Amino acid sequence: MRIPLVYNVRSVLQRPVSTAMTALGIGIVVAVFIAMLALAHGFGAALVQTGSPDNVLVLRRGADAELSSGISRETARIIAASPHVALGPDGRPLASPEVFVAINIHRLGDTASMANVVARGVSEAAFTVRRNIRIAAGRRFTSGRSEIIVGQKLVGRVGHTAVGDTMRFAGRDWVVVGHFTAGGSSFESEIWGENEQFMPVFRGAVFQSVSFRLREPAVFEEAKRALEGDQRITVDAHRETEFYASQSELLTRILEFLAFVITSIMAVGAVFGAVNTMYAAVGARTPEIAVLLTLGFKPRSVLTSFLAESAVIALAGGVIGCLLALPINGIVTSTTNWNSFTEVAFAFRVTPGLLLSGLVFAVVMGVLGGFFPARRAAKLPVVQALR
Repeated sequence: MRIPLVYNVRSVLQRPVSTAMTALGIGIVVAVFIAMLALAHGFGAALVQTGSPDNVLVLRRGADAELSSGISRETARIIAASPHVALGPDGRPLASPEVFVAINIHRLGDTASMANVVARGVSEAAFTVRRNIRIAAGRRFTSGRSEIIVGQKLVGRVGHTAVGDTMRFAGRDWVVVGHFTAGGSSFESEIWGENEQFMPVFRGAVFQSVSFRLREPAVFEEAKRALEGDQRITVDAHRETEFYASQSELLTRILEFLAFVITSIMAVGAVFGAVNTMYAAVGARTPEIAVLLTLGFKPRSVLTSFLAESAVIALAGGVIGCLLALPINGIVTSTTNWNSFTEVAFAFRVTPGLLLSGLVFAVVMGVLGGFFPARRAAKLPVVQALR
């Protein structure tokens, strides 16, 4: 015979202050837990969304990042001539040889602080190869001119990013002619200009990567073998989605590790709060427990009942934590991508899965905190409890 759950709910309502404080403590831990994981998921999603499963990214053999790669013009032409490269409506290969450099830009309103930002030189084909690029304001840069477009997440974070402003780097003035979006990917943290304009002022007549659209997504392995086996060039071919996902792995793991470490430390305090609350509940209801045992309820039913009560309090705390964490969803922050040592702006991502994890985490804390008080209640001698 089980003790009705309504009995536990009524008991919880009889101790509103202690119950509320315990639930709030658990809620704060859950909010921190969700916020840390939302930070990690947001960073990972920004890089994963950068790539497309239809695209291939080609780097110099052995290079693990665009920053350390170098591809000659001749190599870029050989790659573009591959039969695995898709052709555009004009019959030209959908391949974009790109320049990738890191530049220092003053942060908006703080001339003493600098941001390390990616300046990417692209060809006209880049806007077709990467389907998620959209001009949000202004226009594209014009070939042959010192014009640039700025990723939407940089606008308002670094200086001189308004359309019509002039930004100075690499010893030249560059006119901002537009802002662009890229589906929330890390491209939105970059500055784009024409590759032929960037090459002379940065790293000379060399590209850092070549991105191209596959003729068919299913031929990636074939294209990879053909390019890496070509004796004229020394390159590695990566599927874009896999490459950019790998760029996020290190920092994502660190953030997730910190989330578990920090919240585990905080959870100890929350669990002790639940222990105190439930011990107080057992002490105040000792005669009631004796009556329940006298009426025929088994000790394991008493144990289950008090565990359920602790779990209900924790679940309420979990709901509070989820509500506290929800407002951070979509807030844009930034961190350093350790593979390119440049700043990547991204949004916190509070997903339904994270909210569910927070609720489960809360219930686990409640069960841990309620176990020993519930065990004590189940083992109370009936005669002693009635006295």
